[in-house]
Amino acid sequence: MTAASRRWADLPGPALNETLTDRSIAVVPIGAIEHHGPHLPLSTDALVAETVASAAVERAAAAGVDAWLLPTVSYGKSDEHHWAPGTLWLEGTTLLDQLVEIGRSIAMTPARTVAFVNGHGGNVMLLGWANRELHRRFGLRSFSMPASIGGAGDGHDGRPDELGQGIHAGFAETSVVMHIAPHLVREPFPPRNVPERIAGMRHIGFNGKPVMFGWTSDDFGPSGVIGDPTGANAEAGSALFAGAVRFVTEALTEIDGFEFA
Repeated sequence: MTAASRRWADLPGPALNETLTDRSIAVVPIGAIEHHGPHLPLSTDALVAETVASAAVERAAAAGVDAWLLPTVSYGKSDEHHWAPGTLWLEGTTLLDQLVEIGRSIAMTPARTVAFVNGHGGNVMLLGWANRELHRRFGLRSFSMPASIGGAGDGHDGRPDELGQGIHAGFAETSVVMHIAPHLVREPFPPRNVPERIAGMRHIGFNGKPVMFGWTSDDFGPSGVIGDPTGANAEAGSALFAGAVRFVTEALTEIDGFEFA
């Protein structure tokens, strides 16, 4: 371990207790191991969460925030991809128990704050549940945020128009992985697969529409893609990644100064 390491697990136990304070932020990347079409690795969500969180922790620490990167929680609530080979998923209650137990362990150190950086949409509602559990049970300040990589392609500046429905293995995710781990991306890319009928609905849909519905990814076709990866490129991925790191860094800075009243 170098003196500059911000990785929680690199510290010896006694040194961790001497180094952390009640202002330390335990940053936990969380993702999934799940099907992402024939072109992206199963590790996409965990890879994005860890890479973004790691860069943001370094940047936040350089600005004076006492942030520490914990090991990535790689198995998520990915039952929407249960049908696809390679998906490794946990029941929601199992994952909740795991997150609560991680929080319990953090609460045994001087750190009083945990921030989850999430790369998988299927974890979002469960993380909201976990935040309250960790606060109520252990008195932790608990937060969760996306490892934000931008929304659906909007049809501008060479981006495909995903009609607000690009949520999985489409333009944004494919571009980001092309930037951070190009050796893991396989060509040719699968064709566009945008659920246009849903896109035309006012209330039901993805990316902020208010009416949710139960679904699995094969409801939209056999590729598992929901979006349009065909226009993805590493240059766009670089910009999306930079924006994600900036967002998480800013969020950690706000968390550092957060008070309830």
